[in-house]
Amino acid sequence: MRNAAIQHIEAKFLRQDVTAFNTGDSVRVHWKVKEGEKERVQAFEGIVIRKTKGNHRATFTVRKLSFGVGVERVFPLHSPRYEKIEVLSRGNVNRKRLFYLRDLKGKAARVDTIEEPTEKSKKAASAS
Repeated sequence: MRNAAIQHIEAKFLRQDVTAFNTGDSVRVHWKVKEGEKERVQAFEGIVIRKTKGNHRATFTVRKLSFGVGVERVFPLHSPRYEKIEVLSRGNVNRKRLFYLRDLKGKAARVDTIEEPTEKSKKAASAS
């Protein structure tokens, strides 16, 4: 059990605008990169293969293939260094850690996606 004073201080630094996503989702993380005196935003797009718990220590790992080489990056969930997290597609997986994707290549490394209802399908469902 943590000290109440420490929890109170840590609560100030938790982000309130965290996007809801799970393991297996394809995401695009807009990360702020500092080069010299300039700062720019660089997108890192891939599949979330791991998500750890913990209040201010929570992290998630994103894996992508870059020129045939697998690249993984661990992002702190409550970091002020990222601008936003976009969920591109929802994955349909039964595990919390998808480390088996490291050994797969090509089409075998794909994750099943969940079809999210679009505006057209919502209108058609409500009309009938």
